[in-house]
Amino acid sequence: MSAFRGFVVKEFYHILRDRRTLLILFGMPVIQLVLFGFAIRNEVNDVRVVIVDPAGDHVTQALTSRLLASPYFEGVEYRTHAEGLERVFQQGQAKEVILFEPRFAHRLAHDGVARVQVLTDATDPNTANTILAYTTALLQAAGQSLAAAPPPGLRIVPEVRMRYNPTLKSVYLFVPGLVALILMLVCALMTSITITREKETGTMEVLLVSPLRPGQIIVGKVLPYLFLSLAIVSVILVLARTVFGVPLRGSAVLLVLECLLFIACALSLGILISTRTRTQQTAMMISLAGLLLPTVILSGFIFPLDSMPPLLQGVSHLVPAKWFLLIVRGIMIKGVGMAELWQETLILAGMTAFFLVASVRNFSVRLD
Repeated sequence: MSAFRGFVVKEFYHILRDRRTLLILFGMPVIQLVLFGFAIRNEVNDVRVVIVDPAGDHVTQALTSRLLASPYFEGVEYRTHAEGLERVFQQGQAKEVILFEPRFAHRLAHDGVARVQVLTDATDPNTANTILAYTTALLQAAGQSLAAAPPPGLRIVPEVRMRYNPTLKSVYLFVPGLVALILMLVCALMTSITITREKETGTMEVLLVSPLRPGQIIVGKVLPYLFLSLAIVSVILVLARTVFGVPLRGSAVLLVLECLLFIACALSLGILISTRTRTQQTAMMISLAGLLLPTVILSGFIFPLDSMPPLLQGVSHLVPAKWFLLIVRGIMIKGVGMAELWQETLILAGMTAFFLVASVRNFSVRLD
């Protein structure tokens, strides 16, 4: 029995001395609890909304004040004309547009009925449904207040239109997100073990004495995976179109080029992980644990980023999949082009350059 007790104590000491084991045991649950606790929210706050009010009378202004006084909405623009609304959605300036009909108060007083168009960006159907529920509830509450006041029977009728995904198909949300998730995990995982494999198999010396420069070695390891990943992208996009019926409203060439940029970013990140780790097991753990959670939680793949705390929203800017998701959804669902996506493209290109330079620099330091 004493031998068994000693064995258990020895195992405890062994675990407590291993920092990586302690990190997995205590660090991962805490990180997951904090991330999921803040990320999984049903409510949506501070929804950016554009108010189009050609009437400008006291009823529409009262309704606008009531909507914007709610914590759910944040006014982005107040205008008197409906021109350029398409660009509002394409450029992601607002999630919803509320359009009052002309002579709103006059129609309400004389006809007893006035109409409000509610246009919602439904590329994320879950968020669109929540926003729509908030809006109709507020408008119905305002309508009931009017109906109770003399003259009785006044009604405000909301006319709802969902932009880009009128049937609210969930595959429009999940398939573009899965493209980002699969590419990030597969590409980063494949390249994260390339250099560590050389270290473990003892062939690193061959690379060290070769006439190739560090940059050439890095690019040489990335290129084969780049072409293989392009084949994976082709299969994914064909399945998305033929099996799941996800539309491709934008340019197919632009989509392939953007996928190529994201693949290069993921491969560069994998190479950077590979240059910083000593074993394939460590590299795979970092790739899976360090990339899976941020890509799923902080990219907008499943949970809306607008409902997260400002700190997590700031961290999400560092996740490459967030920018790629905006690009993929923009091209496939909204049909937008480079004029609307240049900022996201520039950020992804900057991340790719940073990861490549950091990989080469780290690899060259090890050569010294």
